[in-house]
Amino acid sequence: MKKHTTHTKEATHDRIVEAAARAIRRTGYNGTGVADIMKDAGLTHGGFYAHFASRDAMLAEAADRAGAQAVISASKAASSAPHGQSLEYMVRAYLSPQHQEDIESGCPIAALGSEMPRQAPEVRHAATCRIKEMIEVIAGQIPDPDLINKNRRALMTISNIVGALILARAVDDPQLAESISHAVIEQLTAGGS
Repeated sequence: MKKHTTHTKEATHDRIVEAAARAIRRTGYNGTGVADIMKDAGLTHGGFYAHFASRDAMLAEAADRAGAQAVISASKAASSAPHGQSLEYMVRAYLSPQHQEDIESGCPIAALGSEMPRQAPEVRHAATCRIKEMIEVIAGQIPDPDLINKNRRALMTISNIVGALILARAVDDPQLAESISHAVIEQLTAGGS
């Protein structure tokens, strides 16, 4: 009986974290209330503290979950690419119209980056760990034996794609959004990386 209860509690906890990961990307950290997340998870507000010590603890797990999902997406894009085209596939998938529209399950860096300096240390730490992981995934697609250069190119790539996604989402002109994405795609993939 105890094993079933533990499994149920873990499944419930997972549902809350998943709802919170969607909510932070949809409405931001400050727009994400515990009551709304619990409702989205199909639970009452009263059960929150059975799963988390604080709102910040939940937000840290949500940031980690959202970041993990972004890393998985990038890795899948890379692994689906023909040999030698993994970085291009990642960049194109990241800057695709579908990703631009899918804020709720898209990249949390683009959705939440400007809010991070005002978050609790545990939330920032969770996001930082996943950003580092994303940089490593990108670096792994760069065919350069010079590790310093590879890391610089990965940093430049993530900075460019996140910035382009933020701008493309910000404008109300679909042609401008497309131009922003295409300019960055062309710049990052021109060298045949």
